[in-house]
Amino acid sequence: MIRAATPDDAAIYAPIVRDTTISFELQPPTVEEMRTRIESTLRHLPWLVSLDDAGAVNGYVAAGKHRDPGAYQWSVNTSVYVREDSRGHGVGKRLYQALLDELARLGYFQAFAGIALPNVGSVALHESVGFEPIGVYRNVGHKFGAWRDVGWWQRPLKPLATPTSEPLPFVSS
Repeated sequence: MIRAATPDDAAIYAPIVRDTTISFELQPPTVEEMRTRIESTLRHLPWLVSLDDAGAVNGYVAAGKHRDPGAYQWSVNTSVYVREDSRGHGVGKRLYQALLDELARLGYFQAFAGIALPNVGSVALHESVGFEPIGVYRNVGHKFGAWRDVGWWQRPLKPLATPTSEPLPFVSS
């Protein structure tokens, strides 16, 4: 099942920060910090979660503002995280398909994803839903005693056209 996140879904991210280079955060945010992030995101953009058979969150996908100047308002950055025991079962793909459909409906044209390298699974996931590689920031982050690269991928959300309005805000039900 996929649904909009709630502030109570804040716990999944800490192990990714603490144990991997997937995230460049150095300290896991507190549950309260994650609640604030979820609430802030949901005011404008989607943050979706997947639930396993027991009803526990086993993954999430979220969109964020791409850049500040107004001409970027039709582009978003995306993030996806899947609980380790749920990887390789289509959770990330289902989450991404729901997110990408919603972003197009809201009026966005381009989605971008930064992937800490190496990360074969994340690259495969992004490419399976239509992202294409566009470049690499070399040695851009330092975590766990080594410099890390970040690859960037891009995916069109809908055919390019002159926007007739700003993107719509996400409304979770």
